Amino acid sequence: MTKTADAIIIGAGVIGAATAFELNKLGYKTLSIDRNAEAGHGSTSGSCAIIRVHYSTLEGTAFAYEGYFYWRDWADYLGVKDERGLANYRETGCLVMKTSSNGFMAKHTDNCRELGISFEDWSSEKIMERLPLYDLRGYHPAKRPNESGFGESTGGRVEGGIFFPTAGYVTDPALSSHNLQRAAEAQGGQFLFNTSVTEILKKNGRTSGVKLSDGSEVHAPVVINVAGPASSLINQMAGVTEDMTITSRALKQEVVHVPSPSNFDFENDGMIISDSDISCYVRPEHGNNILIGSEDPPCDEHVWIADDSDYDRNFTDQWNVQAMRYAQRVPSLQIPSRTRGVVDCYDVTEDWIPIYDKSSLPGFYMACGSSGNQYKNAPIAGKMMAKLVEYCESGNDHDASPLIFHLPYIDRDTNVGFYSRKREINTESSFSVLG
Repeated sequence: MTKTADAIIIGAGVIGAATAFELNKLGYKTLSIDRNAEAGHGSTSGSCAIIRVHYSTLEGTAFAYEGYFYWRDWADYLGVKDERGLANYRETGCLVMKTSSNGFMAKHTDNCRELGISFEDWSSEKIMERLPLYDLRGYHPAKRPNESGFGESTGGRVEGGIFFPTAGYVTDPALSSHNLQRAAEAQGGQFLFNTSVTEILKKNGRTSGVKLSDGSEVHAPVVINVAGPASSLINQMAGVTEDMTITSRALKQEVVHVPSPSNFDFENDGMIISDSDISCYVRPEHGNNILIGSEDPPCDEHVWIADDSDYDRNFTDQWNVQAMRYAQRVPSLQIPSRTRGVVDCYDVTEDWIPIYDKSSLPGFYMACGSSGNQYKNAPIAGKMMAKLVEYCESGNDHDASPLIFHLPYIDRDTNVGFYSRKREINTESSFSVLG
């Protein structure tokens, strides 16, 4: 086993593997350490892997639009072959219902106009033309099935939506991580699986490496925490939480898989749909199924997890809640008695915007709070983290003078301080999985 490296990356999910790839391209020799058996077999494997460009902030929108091009040009970005094949990006487009909850998408479309992102303004008639199984009656605010009035329209209807053609999903998110692993290895990176980090080593006031679960040590001047839902525990282990105004923690999530109604081929004719009127998002799933996720309405309890390696992975009544909410929009939906889908954890911050930052411990970096809405940004997040390490290790003070990072595809600069661990809670956020 390698005993030294230029940089150690804790976590080999999609962002961790992308960070390894990008650091090796800059000349760093990395060692990625993951407690799972393979790359992407943590929370990445449970990701809905949606690629979308609409965010509530201009910075988030620009970052997501940049990220889209890497998935579109996935083979060219990687530059290597993978014996398992390459992850498949399906560009279905994404429809976002215009509701009072999202300001009828005015801010989102303003962001798109500024960045030159294409979108279409769909009428309710256009929605029904494309989705004839839909019922556009209004149900806001979201309720739980045991609440009075559930399933009864609260008046009005959804009058239209914004369709973003540059959106879709990756059919196998774990495979995308494996692709990035192979790309990183081709550049000199190494990966160590089935191994946990038990201590962040320090020497002369800075990071010096990690101690592993087998008692061995790996020495490196740089350690990057990309541990997903375990990130908060790693940050505590490193002793870097004291100056953080933004933190992350693990949140249990349940995603529903139900069959599409027999008279509609959702797998081929459906699309990604975000519907804040019923607080659900959906996308096609193989086998002509529909994947249903929650947009975290206030009536749903957040189940916070202290240790993501030890929690109840069984479905709860929340599975049925999400399925029934979507059945309001699709009255012909058949909800099976057998639960199918995914139970996993997200790593989220207070405002659902990630932390991409250095820490108070020199040499220790963080890509945390990225679950739920950052899978799409993994390639550009990895590139930005690599540049952040290079910037700080060259003697620059990122806290005082944040890195200005160039987004090459869209030819735009972004201030990485936007993702600071010391920022105030961003009030422009949706405070949900929508970011």
